[in-house]
Amino acid sequence: MNDSSTSKKEMMFDPRPQTVVCNAVCLGNAMHITASVFINDNESGLHQDYDRWLEELVPFNPGTDPASGGYLHNRTGEDNADAHHKRQIMGREVVVAITKGKLHLGPWEHIFYYEFDGRRRKRILVKIIGE
Repeated sequence: MNDSSTSKKEMMFDPRPQTVVCNAVCLGNAMHITASVFINDNESGLHQDYDRWLEELVPFNPGTDPASGGYLHNRTGEDNADAHHKRQIMGREVVVAITKGKLHLGPWEHIFYYEFDGRRRKRILVKIIGE
């Protein structure tokens, strides 16, 4: 498990095992309710598109009135309801097969950790299960 502080937004990580693993499955889990792990292209325009698209779907500050789109969660004193929704859209974890020590990723696929809140210490679980 990797335990680290992150700033808001993204971090790409490489879960390749430190020891020789022949055939296995790699699980990457965000371990926090306002963060996601997902697979996609490492292209900066696409990442900016995600930022814009997610902000349009669930803006950080839609106001305080739930009748006009404000978040009920923010009545708890927190202001991170958008981060919870963004994580729900982008997903919690990925599972990737490993054969002869190599991850089975497509030629453009990369694994990303994406943080939508950025205020607390975060943990990332990378678990290799196999031979």
